[in-house]
Amino acid sequence: MRDVRICYVGDSFVNGTGDQDKLGWTGRLSASSQNNTIDITHYNLGIRRDTSTDILKRWEAECQVRLPEVSENKVVFSFGVNDTVVENGQRRVSLEQSISNAKSILLGTLKKYDVLMIGMPPIDDEVQNRTIKELDAHYQLLCKELNVSYLSIYQKLIDDKVWMVV
Repeated sequence: MRDVRICYVGDSFVNGTGDQDKLGWTGRLSASSQNNTIDITHYNLGIRRDTSTDILKRWEAECQVRLPEVSENKVVFSFGVNDTVVENGQRRVSLEQSISNAKSILLGTLKKYDVLMIGMPPIDDEVQNRTIKELDAHYQLLCKELNVSYLSIYQKLIDDKVWMVV
């Protein structure tokens, strides 16, 4: 049986904030991927309000203690919505810094682990959604440049009546 360990690193969407079952998409994905040939150990490393700057500071130490060399190790990142939040008249993290942080995170991860990046979901704020969509496009280009698989979910969810229920 394959020993697969997955660190899901990100923000409150990774954490599953608001999920009554306390599983979030990470728990459901790991549960649905488990079978007779794969033993998945799932680590949810999502923290509410974390920005790409926060994740840059913590991802490596958190993954290192959970991903030993004897297992098949994966890291899945999803972050960026908190970067686009405007506080005191400015974005919490500038577009340029968000891209730089993501690049540093991904380059560091690629040295040791298999990596995947999941894009940001839209929220119930049309103005912020324009910024989220722009950052999503930049993250897609960065991942293409670094040869990292990227799953954009923005467009699918912006048109989803269940996700965007007000």
